[in-house]
Amino acid sequence: MKNLNIKKFIKYFIIISFIFLLDRVSKIYVISYFDSVSETQIFLNSFINIILVWNSGIGFGLLSFTDNNIYNFITIIIFLINLLIIYFICKYDDIRGLFLCLVLGGSLGNLFDRIYYSGVPDFIDFNYNNFHWFIFNVADIFISLGVMCLILVELFLNKKILKNKDEN
Repeated sequence: MKNLNIKKFIKYFIIISFIFLLDRVSKIYVISYFDSVSETQIFLNSFINIILVWNSGIGFGLLSFTDNNIYNFITIIIFLINLLIIYFICKYDDIRGLFLCLVLGGSLGNLFDRIYYSGVPDFIDFNYNNFHWFIFNVADIFISLGVMCLILVELFLNKKILKNKDEN
């Protein structure tokens, strides 16, 4: 494993912390707002609503279970995946480390909620013509963005590697 220099560590720590804090502030604000009013949703415009739902599953409410043993098992798996992400952040010396920081920052935000609230508050509802996407939160945005960027990087890196092999 390549050494993680202090400058890179500080940069990645700031990125992860910023994402975590942005996620926490947004969730605290939404939870506090809905606790203080009798409304169950806020209609911002014809495409975006704010609706507080509690997710006990994994991303976008998938695999929601009421059994505490399954919930705890999934939480442990998420924790272990975060450790694996940290390993890869330390390993990569290219843009993949940055994209993994996006994933880790969001994942830590949701992991915190799983432990603190026993569920993840989701509240952003995109919709179009009565079609609603999964309700999600700020952490989910960074996780999805990081994963999409990682996929693109891997596709382009693999294409470049294959092209270099063909030239030799």
